[in-house]
Amino acid sequence: MDNKALGDGPRIVQQQRLQQQDEQRQAVRALLMTPLMGAAHPALPLVRRHAEALRDWFQREAGWPLVVERDGARLYKHPADLDDATRGLPRYDRPRYVLLCLACAVLERAEAQISLRALGERLLQHAAEPALAARGFSFTLQAQGERRALVTVCQTLLELGVLQRVAGDEEAYVQGLAQQQADVLYDVHRRSLAGVLAAVRGPSSWAPGQAPASLRERLMSLVQAVTPDHDEARRSAQRHALARRLLDDPVVYLQSLDDAGRAYFVHQRGPMAARLADGSGLGAEHRAEGSALTDDDAELSDVLLPAEGTESHATLLVAELLAAHRGAGLALDEVAAHLARVRETQGRYWRKSAREPGGERELARLALQRLAQLGLARLQGDAATALPAVARYRLAALLADDGAPRQATLL
Repeated sequence: MDNKALGDGPRIVQQQRLQQQDEQRQAVRALLMTPLMGAAHPALPLVRRHAEALRDWFQREAGWPLVVERDGARLYKHPADLDDATRGLPRYDRPRYVLLCLACAVLERAEAQISLRALGERLLQHAAEPALAARGFSFTLQAQGERRALVTVCQTLLELGVLQRVAGDEEAYVQGLAQQQADVLYDVHRRSLAGVLAAVRGPSSWAPGQAPASLRERLMSLVQAVTPDHDEARRSAQRHALARRLLDDPVVYLQSLDDAGRAYFVHQRGPMAARLADGSGLGAEHRAEGSALTDDDAELSDVLLPAEGTESHATLLVAELLAAHRGAGLALDEVAAHLARVRETQGRYWRKSAREPGGERELARLALQRLAQLGLARLQGDAATALPAVARYRLAALLADDGAPRQATLL
């Protein structure tokens, strides 16, 4: 046998190992971004190929169960921070969340196909429940806004793979309720529907009259697993909670942790972040104020900064403003006034509505919301306070007196 061929053996094995590691990282990233993965998702073949290794990794590092089947996968991501008000679906308010839950209840009892019109009619029956009316919920489908809300819910279910459009146009339904031909036909995928709720226990398991009272207590009861009462189990639960925040949140600030969590994180964040970064292809960044897993490819963030568009440009300007006022709160009116001042020099590429007088207030509100989602600011009513990581957007802080780049001391 050729000696050269023998020498190629270890190199081929190494290449195969590197390819396997790269595929597993791609699958991890895909599941982090799309925890409910349908049959049409391009990453599902990778997830199925490495299902055993992925299940072990997610369970070991974050305590998140992963279920992989032939036609889909579900990563049960239980959030560590239930007080984060920046989470949620875009364009959703409380009534739309109620409507989404009611739609899932209807689809659970539906046939393999359902039309948009039939879904709306069955929702009317559920919406008429006295318990919902007592809480101020109303849904009649008479107003165009209500039909638009129903279509928004259907679009969410389409994105989750619960529904698949067969024929029709949702916009025609919104515009022409009286026209019987304005309808949409969907296939219902029950496996995806069954995975929508990522909970340790279902809400129906509460006995009548024993359901938790507050929203936070209800969320906690849905996702909090029972932890055995011994030291090792408590340490594992602590590690999983911190790993979930590193994987799920833009920044983990030490000040946001309780005493036990802070003490554990300070000593363990280096090796913990290194393991998570190695398995996901992210980078680990540690500073005195906290830690973050960074994504150079900008694939794993729901909100990008910088990004194209008027809101992103305004958010960068507001970030610099907050960084210059670190430690002092800024009211929405102050932020809007700042955007109005810079509009003449910075706003020539903004959309028309943002350049008009009065448009700066809405732009300021959207910018502050985006900064809060990124962990760069804290919102309290109409006021915002800078968080440490926003300092990277303060241009003066990045330059020394001689104009050379300065080493950053904050996140």
